Amino acid sequence: MQLGIRLHDIAKGTLPERLAIAREQGFACGHLALSKVIDEYSVADSALTPGYAMYLKKLFAEYDIDVAVLGCYLNLANPNAGKLKETQERYKAHIRFASLLGCGVVGTETGAPNETYSYEEACHGEEALEVFIRNVTPVVRYAEQMGVILAIEPVFKHIVYNPVRARKVLDAIDSPNLQIILDPVNMLDISNYKEQKEIMKEAVELLGKDVAVVHIKDYQVKDGTLKSVAAGTGEMDYSELMRFMKKEKPYIHATLEDTVPENAVAAREHIQRLWEEA
Repeated sequence: MQLGIRLHDIAKGTLPERLAIAREQGFACGHLALSKVIDEYSVADSALTPGYAMYLKKLFAEYDIDVAVLGCYLNLANPNAGKLKETQERYKAHIRFASLLGCGVVGTETGAPNETYSYEEACHGEEALEVFIRNVTPVVRYAEQMGVILAIEPVFKHIVYNPVRARKVLDAIDSPNLQIILDPVNMLDISNYKEQKEIMKEAVELLGKDVAVVHIKDYQVKDGTLKSVAAGTGEMDYSELMRFMKKEKPYIHATLEDTVPENAVAAREHIQRLWEEA
């Protein structure tokens, strides 16, 4: 695997400063969320020109770091038609940018059927799933035109919350340009975390062939809630994930999440150790 980190989890600084730290800490790739790591320049849709993309491409190459994911985590189920249109255009701008930046995927979660992007019971309903499929389809078609992969990330409190729902989306849209970011912890909740092994096995069975990127973090259970934390600081069983990546996904990008500058190296070393033992 090629192990990386979310660049906004690195100590604050300019993008070159963050990339220097990522390289120094031994990471091979990064998750780039433009608005979270670039303060000195505009990242509005109109600013994402070919020249900007090529500048960033050269900058990442200077530090020998891949852009594993260009993050665009917005709500594609927003019932406000105007906001939804803006969101779809934002995705298209990221897809155009990604085509020149040379990144692995444009990554997204799958939203909620409200304007606040907050969990409600309707998130897990069939109507919400139909809305998401309808709204993401033109974005996927645009990704096809631009030769870019859009990857969706199942999250328990969002519309696509488990492997079965994710498989339904993939089958409904039926495009090689729609793939999966697999984050095992994001599919867990206080209600199901004890079934983590079964959920991971189901994810590999249903989604394995379409997994483009892996996100790696851990979880702790405190006061009746499940909290995401850095890899190696919680209760996550990585054995199935490591076997899957090692056997079926050579050189896959795998980015750490929910680290802080003080534990990022320890988290990387923990995962590399598990990889070697798998």
